[in-house]
Amino acid sequence: MKILNDPIYGFITIKYPILLKLIDHPYFQRLNRIKQLGLSYLVYPGAHHTRFHHAIGAMHLMQQAIEVLKVKNVEITEEEEIGVLTAILLHDIGHGPFSHALEHTLVSGVNHEDLSIILMNKLNDEFNGELSLAIQIFRNTYSKQFLHQLVSSQLDMDRLDYLKRDSFYSGVSEGVVSSDRIINMLNVYDDQLVIDEKGIYSIEKFIVARRLMYWQVYLHKTVLAAENLLVEVLKRAHYLASQGVELHASPVLRKFLYEKYAKEDFEREEVIQNFTMLDDSDIYSAIKAWCSHPDKTLSIISKSLINRSLPKITIQKEPFDTDRINKLKEMVKAEYGITDIEIGHIVFNSEIVNNAYSAVKDKINIKYKNGKVVDITEASDNFNIKSLTEPVKKYFVCYPKEFRNKW
Repeated sequence: MKILNDPIYGFITIKYPILLKLIDHPYFQRLNRIKQLGLSYLVYPGAHHTRFHHAIGAMHLMQQAIEVLKVKNVEITEEEEIGVLTAILLHDIGHGPFSHALEHTLVSGVNHEDLSIILMNKLNDEFNGELSLAIQIFRNTYSKQFLHQLVSSQLDMDRLDYLKRDSFYSGVSEGVVSSDRIINMLNVYDDQLVIDEKGIYSIEKFIVARRLMYWQVYLHKTVLAAENLLVEVLKRAHYLASQGVELHASPVLRKFLYEKYAKEDFEREEVIQNFTMLDDSDIYSAIKAWCSHPDKTLSIISKSLINRSLPKITIQKEPFDTDRINKLKEMVKAEYGITDIEIGHIVFNSEIVNNAYSAVKDKINIKYKNGKVVDITEASDNFNIKSLTEPVKKYFVCYPKEFRNKW
């Protein structure tokens, strides 16, 4: 057994040799170089933890959950235990630098879940089929569905860890959840993950905490401005690369800037090996160099990100008037002397959605002592829980700060 010391849970024990071998693999070690919360450290200076930390923490919670379910006479074999621990350990292995920024810019039609499956299949080949059950659980093709729900659902070990961990590192106490209490209330009924009746209030707090963490951390207005600006930087760089313009970039980043990759390309050995060498440092070093690039637009937005001179962001509940946005773009174009194509990188708008809980998909079910099973929204006497099932959509526009009072 191997023991790691985690600031959230204390000592974490790695029980099985295969888990340690996977942790030591270069594919997994890359997660040490990818921040869990992307650019959120620009708002919360302590938020420098990585996806490596999160994956290890989620595996630890999974181990606790398995032990609780076994005590409650849920049949889980050692092979299934290793499989579900492997699945949660590798659930984020397909994340690229700054998570979703890469998915929206340098590659098309592929998300981190797709890449996780591709990498898990490659690891399975390398480890002579030892990951086959883990892949079945991850893809929800295994006979015991509750094992998949422990990995991916509205009450999985992934969410339990990231809420607690992100709350700790950001210092936002509203996100603290009682993972021990929730895990001890876990049970299985009719092959579905359920919560024993005594855990209702812990689940209520979990749902509220998730909503608050989205507004205060994940969808914080300054974080939104920074992460969307990063997307625009990469879009501009990708466009310039497509025009044959020379850009400073590491060898692996250069591949993604100057070549177009779709989902099927990641089945090629060369492409997947380049991806597994790509991390946050490649993006940072490139953007630092682009601050002095001759392309005016790329230089402006790169400096804005590196120096934390971020655009002003305005958020409202109703969509922005198109004419008003166009007026703003015309003013900025005239001031900056840029083209219609370039203005989209400096003035940009989109929308955000916060859906703390969906009563339609992957329900969190409460099991009463009499055997009755109901959704948390029916079991709860807290009116706020019912209201949180409705997604909240907001709209935002980002633009240079000097125009805040001019439109």
